[in-house]
Amino acid sequence: MWATAATRDAIIASYAQAAVEVLGADTVDSETAVRALLAWLEPKPGMTRRWLVVLDDLADPADIRDLWPPRSPHGRTLITTRRRDATLTGHGCRMVPVGLFTAEEATSYLTTALAAHSRDEPIDQLVALANTLGHLPLALSQAVAYLVDSGLTCANYRDLLMERSCQLTDVLPDPSGLPDDQTSTVAAAWSLSLERADRLPPVGLARPMLELCAMLDPNGIPASVLFSQPSLAHLAQPGALGQTHVTEVSARDANQVLRALHRLSLIDHSLGSTHQAVRIHQLVQRALRDFLPAGQRDRLARTAADALIAAWPEDEPCDTPLAQALRANTEALALHARDALFATDAHPVLPRAGRSLGKAGQVGAAHLYFKHLVGSTQHHLGADHPDTFVVRNDFATWRYKAGDVTGAIAELEQLIADMERVLGANHPRTLIVRQNVAIMRRTAGDVVGTIADLERLIADMERVLGANHPRPLTARHILAVCRSEVNDTVRAFAHLKQLIADQERVLGTDHPDTLSTRHNLAIARGRAGDVAEAIAELEKVVADRERVLGTDHPDTLTARFSLLRWRMETEGVAAAITAVEKVVADHERVLGTDHPNTLKARHRLATWRWKAGDVAGAIAELEKVVADQERMLATDHPDTLSTRHRLAVVRGRAGDVAGAIAELEKVVADRERVLGANHPDTLIARRSLLEQVVTDQERMLGADHPNTVGTLHDLAQWQTKTSAAREVPIYEQLAVDREREWGPDHPDSLYYRYRLAIQRWSAGDAAGAIADLEQLLPDQNRVLGPEDSETLRTRNELARWRTEAQGPAIHRNG
Repeated sequence: MWATAATRDAIIASYAQAAVEVLGADTVDSETAVRALLAWLEPKPGMTRRWLVVLDDLADPADIRDLWPPRSPHGRTLITTRRRDATLTGHGCRMVPVGLFTAEEATSYLTTALAAHSRDEPIDQLVALANTLGHLPLALSQAVAYLVDSGLTCANYRDLLMERSCQLTDVLPDPSGLPDDQTSTVAAAWSLSLERADRLPPVGLARPMLELCAMLDPNGIPASVLFSQPSLAHLAQPGALGQTHVTEVSARDANQVLRALHRLSLIDHSLGSTHQAVRIHQLVQRALRDFLPAGQRDRLARTAADALIAAWPEDEPCDTPLAQALRANTEALALHARDALFATDAHPVLPRAGRSLGKAGQVGAAHLYFKHLVGSTQHHLGADHPDTFVVRNDFATWRYKAGDVTGAIAELEQLIADMERVLGANHPRTLIVRQNVAIMRRTAGDVVGTIADLERLIADMERVLGANHPRPLTARHILAVCRSEVNDTVRAFAHLKQLIADQERVLGTDHPDTLSTRHNLAIARGRAGDVAEAIAELEKVVADRERVLGTDHPDTLTARFSLLRWRMETEGVAAAITAVEKVVADHERVLGTDHPNTLKARHRLATWRWKAGDVAGAIAELEKVVADQERMLATDHPDTLSTRHRLAVVRGRAGDVAGAIAELEKVVADRERVLGANHPDTLIARRSLLEQVVTDQERMLGADHPNTVGTLHDLAQWQTKTSAAREVPIYEQLAVDREREWGPDHPDSLYYRYRLAIQRWSAGDAAGAIADLEQLLPDQNRVLGPEDSETLRTRNELARWRTEAQGPAIHRNG
């Protein structure tokens, strides 16, 4: 017996009709007929009566109360239903979930069904259509009917499905054209289920909850999003509960409505997966969105975006399953309702998703994401909107982290000009961008320029924001680190110590910024030669970061690496290798094998293995790191260039001098193109190249051959230039400091200007050195007199340098 089970009356009618046909029951008294049928189905001693009862599309388990066919060894009852209530299982009943088709099954069904109508479609189009329809059997069968009746190709049908102006009802057959004796379209079937869900407690919440889910990722919505305050406020809006006043809705209510939707198979609600707690078929989402008025759909999109932001952790140090799910949901929301997310501003969830992508280590993807977001924001809000400035700053930040330092600096310089024009030079956001460009200039090798920029910036920040605001404290931290890098040790120590005191007073002893300053003070101590004190302080920083941030926080991993680096100074490299391997393994476990920080950690490990004597192991690991960096970052990324440089040097030391020279020539050329000819990293690479050439020439020609001697001369010059290049920023700063403290005409101020010119000349910057002396000489003539020894020395050096700069090269190999 096959019975439609959409209602209790339909079940009773089918049972009564069966009783009439099988037992000759009275057609007038339905209840008596039903009882007679159920009694007839009961097993009888010594009698074998085989039967099958099919109850199709049971809408409500309550409808079969007292109507269950009896248990019998000779009979079976089969019920098809969208419901997953507990009452449908137990007492010998077994639920058999019937899910979606697999991709192969869906494609096979489309192929066979269309072939029956002499339709032959390309296999790639059939696969794409099956994916678009989410492998849902009912949707696939109705799509075939539509294709046959309309004459459309699969490709044209998919285009129609993707049109935003086209509703789901427009691309499915009308009820008269449904295949396989189906009685309702996909959308209509879900609509009926939703109506029933809305009648389950808590009454009236099913529809608003499902509409919210329709805006998000069908493959998994985190529970924290649906239980967030914006989501609960949406459920409590007047009308959602069938009431005219706002009623408070709790997370418990929200969970209860998810269970109701799960019972009716409108969603899959997994209690054990908090990050992908709710899954919903994409066509259910489409059907719901189609029936939302435009204004309501836009408000719902903003609510969903608010819910995502509310669920996003403030501190997101690395990639997590939750972060991945939140990014996927943001992408799905933007796909369905991008215009709504720019209704009045660029919703914060848009840049938040891009930053999360970058923090996950996907810096190239983050750069591309913000490139597109800048275009969208300018299109919707205009070039001078404050939110456009925000995403342009993000774009430059990730462009910088992706390796294009020069392009990022140019982008921020233009942004500062635009922000000063629109917002003003003293606007807090303008000051933040000025700080960012200073950081980038430091990476580009202009440490002295960064120091000057930061000194002006700190003064402006303290004037606008106050000395105790976190922003100027951060800028002071960067300034102190820069001073340490140019060997202005005394001032760097003093600034870092004072900054720590201020941070502890304003932010607290355990604030991450305070811990970061303590970390960098310890490193500065180590660079200054106080290794014991550096180790002692870093041990404290590691312990405090583990306690405050956690053992797996990236800042904790960084501190552990720093501690090991300085322990190697006293304990030796070999003794620390095992500990370094543990830190690298923790990087891979926490951040992932392809995260830029993990790749840097692997680079350091390989370097220390080489120093410990494991040359083959170091080369093998460096080769892997280079391949991974080229895949994840780029061949020209500064991190990749650094590893390529190290690999070439190690190969050369291992005997492959020719290979080292060939690779170093490429590294020098790439660094000149990417970083500039005078960047410290470029100079170091050039020196390494000459060292390898000398080794090769000594082997092939002998130590006394003119070419070998000539290369040694060049190497000595480049070593001087590399050293001098590092000293130039120090003298630049000293000249500025002396002029500020003593005045521009003080003899010591003039002396440091002379010393600065000497360092420029030694570093190979002839034009800069000559220009310095040309500016210095008139001031010495005026202040000291034309016959003073300092004035005469400057005049003589200037004449000599001009001659050498214009004359032929003193030495050339050949």
